[in-house]
Amino acid sequence: MRRSTTADLWWKNAVIYCLDVETFFDANGDGCGDFHGLAERVGHLDEMGVTCIWLMPFYPTPDRDDGYDITDFYGVDSRLGSSGEFVEFLRVARDRGIRVIADLVVNHTSNQHPWFQSARSSRESPHRDWYVWRDEPPTDGPEGVVFPDQEKSLWEYDEEAGQYYLHRFYKHQPDLNVANPAVRDEIARVLGYWLHLGLSGFRVDAVPFLLETEGALDAEELPDPHEYLRDLRALLSRHNGEAVLLGEVNLPYPDTMRFFGDEDGDELTMCFDFIGMQRLYLSLARKQAAPLAEALRERPAPPEDGHWATFVRNHDELTLDKLSKEERQEVFDAFGPDKSMQLYDRGLRRRLPSMLDGDLDRIRMVYSLLFSLPGTPVLFYGEEIGMSEELSVEGRNAVRTPMQWSDDDNGGFSKADPEKLVAPLVRGEFGPAEVNVVSQLRDPASLLSWMKLLIRRYRQSPELAWGRYEVLSVDADQVLAHRADQDGGTVVALHNFADEPVEVTLRLDGLEPGDKLVDLLADGSTPVADGEVKVGLDRYGCRWLRVVKPGEVFLP
Repeated sequence: MRRSTTADLWWKNAVIYCLDVETFFDANGDGCGDFHGLAERVGHLDEMGVTCIWLMPFYPTPDRDDGYDITDFYGVDSRLGSSGEFVEFLRVARDRGIRVIADLVVNHTSNQHPWFQSARSSRESPHRDWYVWRDEPPTDGPEGVVFPDQEKSLWEYDEEAGQYYLHRFYKHQPDLNVANPAVRDEIARVLGYWLHLGLSGFRVDAVPFLLETEGALDAEELPDPHEYLRDLRALLSRHNGEAVLLGEVNLPYPDTMRFFGDEDGDELTMCFDFIGMQRLYLSLARKQAAPLAEALRERPAPPEDGHWATFVRNHDELTLDKLSKEERQEVFDAFGPDKSMQLYDRGLRRRLPSMLDGDLDRIRMVYSLLFSLPGTPVLFYGEEIGMSEELSVEGRNAVRTPMQWSDDDNGGFSKADPEKLVAPLVRGEFGPAEVNVVSQLRDPASLLSWMKLLIRRYRQSPELAWGRYEVLSVDADQVLAHRADQDGGTVVALHNFADEPVEVTLRLDGLEPGDKLVDLLADGSTPVADGEVKVGLDRYGCRWLRVVKPGEVFLP
């Protein structure tokens, strides 16, 4: 699918901010965040430089899986507000120039969804084939339990239905049968509904599982799963030519490329770079740039109008499943040595600041890296102030604690009694008394101020989002150096993964005597001699350098 050259590819240099409405800001004092409160706090995101808000599920739910168990794909959870308040929030965001995307969770439903209640009631039910049923679990069916500590099988026997149903996730989340045309049509209607209300796209949950059709039909009758993804992309474009599909695809690079639609780019608009994220943590653990540099060299270029989405943290466990067992143990030893910090032996349920022992230099370096790497940066709420996890909370919810706005009661999140809060607050050195928005707004040396600077420089540097990217060779194992070139402009970024200062020599092709490298994150410039330049980096230092030609006037 080829877009016109005039299409608005806004996602190429967007700043995406993921949040859960129920933990962001409570306006009515009942202990649960709501859309009215979110609308009140859009100004904070606008001032940061956020250009797209990604909403975690806000639909009606029994809330047994933090909203990912849905009972109505067309509604708004009454705890969060009304449909009218949702639309009002969209208008407020749009007035600030901020687009909104939402989680599309259609791999499964809650077992309380009317579709499933109808399906289990009778084999003649019109919804029976909306789910995947078997008299006995097939020996050649899909494998791999997503939550191995909670579920031992992908199949659950339902007494009322008299059959087993498939569930990739929890047993209370039966999988939809996407091989059924009626299910596909209904998902298309869900997309159309929310796009009509004003969404600019969707983050598609668990894409490989969504497209999986094992166990649904005889092999020769299976439809092409990727044809379905192409249909969804085409539907999206018909409703809104600027809308995006951001896919959760945690697979090796060659497999992930299939979900872009390979060279045609007619499936997902963006895919998260899970491989790069996992190699980043291996580099941090080793204090060496090589693991991340290798991933960046291996990463295929996305289709012309597509993009990778880069991130440091998301709302799930910090998965390390694509590292070897030995590499994963290195990261565990460095950042999660206690078993309570780990999840499913494949990931960590911690946030970056606590993993790095609150070392602000190191934290600043990691976020500098995020905004300078090729791809669309995605932030998880609270990252801008250095929020941590609360390990007393079960499972992945350890990182889904209330936003810390101030050092007031409940961190300024809610005026409710503490026992009524939707989730516990972080305690200890990373709690609201020490880490909050209000105090960092007053501090030019705060992480929040640093984030604002990074976003401002990122938006001023189109080379980073649009340019040709190259990892540079340097004479220091602890340093990652890369350059981005676009339309005659060049930005070079360097990051020191070690806790000791270092000086590196860079060879920059295409530079001439008289050129200079102007610092974008601090005052100063560096002259270039014969295409070479020496650059010093502090412990965990980071520098963004723009090439400025003689006679050019650069206004940072």
